Amino acid sequence: MLSVIIPTFNEEKFLPYLLKSIQKQTFRDFELIVADNDSTDATRSIALEFGAKVVDGGMPGRGRNNGARAARGGWLLFLDADVVLPPDFLEKATTEIKNSDLSVATCLIKPLSDRRIDKFLHGSVNLYMRVTKKIFAHAPGFCIFCKRNVHRTAGGFDEKIKLGEDIEYVHRLSKIANFGLLRNVLIPVSVRRLDEDGRFNISVKYLAAEAHFIFLGPVYSNIFNYKFGHHLISEINSKFVK
Repeated sequence: MLSVIIPTFNEEKFLPYLLKSIQKQTFRDFELIVADNDSTDATRSIALEFGAKVVDGGMPGRGRNNGARAARGGWLLFLDADVVLPPDFLEKATTEIKNSDLSVATCLIKPLSDRRIDKFLHGSVNLYMRVTKKIFAHAPGFCIFCKRNVHRTAGGFDEKIKLGEDIEYVHRLSKIANFGLLRNVLIPVSVRRLDEDGRFNISVKYLAAEAHFIFLGPVYSNIFNYKFGHHLISEINSKFVK
């Protein structure tokens, strides 16, 4: 069984798109867990309507850890609320993982946007993940596959990290388990953070966080002013949702 874990905070606008896409999956051997950080909107009720197990969350690292503790599956899949899965995503991903020796994996990304700048930025991230996968494993927090026993052995996400907990998590796990990039799937992700914070600003922020991790270690203070779940009221463009 696969345990799909989604940390949330006030995601009533985006979460239904993801949950509907999960309902349409051709692969059905999964459980759905939403780790909610005391949302003040309808996030929890929406999750329950879709049959999810709802547990208490927190910042993303804590939410993912709480979800993993409630999981029954042999594999964990950490997603964010603003991704949308193609109908065959789980089937293709789990088949590729089954036929490999991987214990931790992610896939390349594509933006839910037609803008050239967004395609360029996401393509740059994909290239960076490819180039560094053997020397400095990377995986975005919105798509990480991991064996549950490896997650437990590693101690899960470091909940003290303020930004880039996914970078530290995958880098640490890659030292004790086989990590790889899946070839047969891409994951579509919202560009809402780029729209809200600005493409230049968000690029600089994440480059700085990357440099901080490489040269100084994990980011334990909120020097980058990261806020979880504080997004503009917006929706995914329906033309990208099949």
